[in-house]
Amino acid sequence: MTIIRHETGPRMSEANIFNGVIYLAGQIAEGATVREQTEGVLAEIDRLLTLCNSSKERILSAQIWLADINDFAEMNAAWDAWVPAGNTPARATGEAKLAAPKYRVEIIVTAAQNG
Repeated sequence: MTIIRHETGPRMSEANIFNGVIYLAGQIAEGATVREQTEGVLAEIDRLLTLCNSSKERILSAQIWLADINDFAEMNAAWDAWVPAGNTPARATGEAKLAAPKYRVEIIVTAAQNG
């Protein structure tokens, strides 16, 4: 089976597809607040899923990393406004040091392509 890679750079691809399953790289975004960064990340996830013939309704799982777990409620405010009712994915949230101090949230998604 063929692996399809999107937005491939020297270190990583933003999205890979294998056998109808989409694997997104961890997404980050600029913003002054955790909510702004989360909203930016979710918009980028929407864009990549559209590129891969999918949508947020087809997300299978999400891993969310926060630089500070005390930002959990603020991140969830953006997540809850975005995630489709009745189509919520399996999800885990944890605290981790991210790639740079300015980043406060990173989200990794696995999704199914449209049939």
